[in-house]
Amino acid sequence: MSRKTHAVLLGLAMVCANQATANNEMSYEAYIDSPKRIKCMYGYVTAKTGNFSAAKAIFEDCVARWNDVYSLIWLAQMYENGSGVEPDLAKAAALLKQGAEQADEVSYVGLARYHWGVALAEGRGVQADPQHAREWLQRAAADGQSEASEYLKQMDAAAKTESAL
Repeated sequence: MSRKTHAVLLGLAMVCANQATANNEMSYEAYIDSPKRIKCMYGYVTAKTGNFSAAKAIFEDCVARWNDVYSLIWLAQMYENGSGVEPDLAKAAALLKQGAEQADEVSYVGLARYHWGVALAEGRGVQADPQHAREWLQRAAADGQSEASEYLKQMDAAAKTESAL
């Protein structure tokens, strides 16, 4: 995700936080049961401030209500890094796969495809599968994820080095 996208999302979340302040709903927990989808973006700020239990609850609710790809990615990263949860690479990989399999027009699907492709390439939480990793990374690159294109170049360079040995 680009820095500009992060800045926009952070700005949106801060607007929500300012609205919560005006309504005396300052806690992150106030967003857990909110029926408004903007809360999925607010989960990012919640995680970044270290309130992982509230962030996890927000992301899980966004996944349950809307199968929100952004929330799937962030929840996967929490499980991958052990941020407020027990590390669980298999659960992280399953969440990334769920996000990657969304329709092409869904927001953030290219990013999910990139992360799923990397998980397959590196065998993080799943059996390593370079062929399927390449397919998902190519889809992510076609979705505009420059990181996927770079990863594919690294895979090609590593393959050339291995074949030269």
